[in-house]
Amino acid sequence: MKTSVCLRFLRGCLVLLLWVMAGSAMAAPSLDGLWKGPLKMPGGQLEVIFRLVSLADGSYFATLDVPLQKVSRMAVKVDVRGDTVIFAAEEAGSRFIGRVASGGKQVEGTWQQPGFQVPLTLSYAAPAISTAPKARLTPPYREEEVAYSNVAVSLRLGGMLTVPAGPGPFPAVVLVSDAGPHNRDATVGEYQLMGALADYLTRRGIAVLRFDDRGVGISTGDFAQATTAALVTDVQAGLNYLRTRSEINLSQIGVIGHGEGANVALLAGTQPLPPAFVVSLAGYGVPGTTLALQQQAALLRSLGTETAQIEAATKRQQAMLEIISQTPDEAQARAIVANMLRQNNMAIDAEAAQASAAELTSFRYRYFLGFNPLEHLADVKCPVLLLNGAADLYVAADANMGALAKALKANRDVTSKKLPGVNHLFQPDPAEWPIVNGQPRETFSPVAQETIRSWIVAHTAAK
Repeated sequence: MKTSVCLRFLRGCLVLLLWVMAGSAMAAPSLDGLWKGPLKMPGGQLEVIFRLVSLADGSYFATLDVPLQKVSRMAVKVDVRGDTVIFAAEEAGSRFIGRVASGGKQVEGTWQQPGFQVPLTLSYAAPAISTAPKARLTPPYREEEVAYSNVAVSLRLGGMLTVPAGPGPFPAVVLVSDAGPHNRDATVGEYQLMGALADYLTRRGIAVLRFDDRGVGISTGDFAQATTAALVTDVQAGLNYLRTRSEINLSQIGVIGHGEGANVALLAGTQPLPPAFVVSLAGYGVPGTTLALQQQAALLRSLGTETAQIEAATKRQQAMLEIISQTPDEAQARAIVANMLRQNNMAIDAEAAQASAAELTSFRYRYFLGFNPLEHLADVKCPVLLLNGAADLYVAADANMGALAKALKANRDVTSKKLPGVNHLFQPDPAEWPIVNGQPRETFSPVAQETIRSWIVAHTAAK
């Protein structure tokens, strides 16, 4: 199962590579389940929870939760060499290296992050057994698999159109995911951000079109070569498709975007035949390089890293980003970045450093670093709702939402709202998650969902 590249792409500047270690003659242990332990930090301790699910190819899908820091479902890479395991959390610049103890119920090792390392013992907890029914209940609205063309770039896009019960015509939205590629539901683990939002809105009278990103599912194309500006044509294709449907009110078709998708949605508002309204969920308001630096500092701060260590890590990252931005020769930039990665962490081998350097110097990541999200926003005339979570570690609410609002100041209908306790995936505080089969389950913030619905209704009811 693939984690959201929304997060992987934004975290590209924080790449932390697995430490390649000598293999052991003993068979690799099974790690399915939860691995929990107390992480001692300056001033106290935090519980860390690794969740591992084995995949058919022998690898693992894994995530990290740190409940007290409101870190949830952070992506983790897993490497197993005999009885040695390595859990690498790229976005936090952290890793755990340990050895499975006799009996297979504990892993004893070391937690490492920039300028800090401490012993950590993880204890095993069996995964919850699901007793939920396997069959999906038929929703109280119409679902239709659809396909349509992006004629501008000769692509075929596929997705799902959900239409409320009744004759209509209904207001409608096109959903646009964060930096991808994502499927139509924007699936991250078991959480489906766009699927959940689509269900909520359709049940309440708003039709929704959500689609597979380029190169995902039944959509053609290559997402790796698609810039933020280029993705605007995918949104325009979706808007045009909705305009062909008799169930849809032609004057009430908007766009809701998340992360990079929010910036795509805002740029769609500057084009001919713009949407009737735009909802931005955690859109970028600062240039890509600034955003990358903000992300690393916020994530390290959330894990209790000392200020001096954060500042040192930020300087190293800034130097690397400057090399990437100012070295047009990709091969040369890749060689320099790989060398910097190895000098910053001697445990990284040459092959792994080259792989990470290739991602950091890729076409799409270079574009992200130079992207200015405020350019052209003065041309957005339709109503705009800006929503950000106060607990978002990837797109800081105040810095980004404030910059977007300022750039949209010529627009007379802009609403900004910061949601307490909500993270980048628009999940509420983990304490508010529903309990399913004895385990908390991620959920789209009910407050965020209702804020989106009520704002859309207010802007479409009188038309």
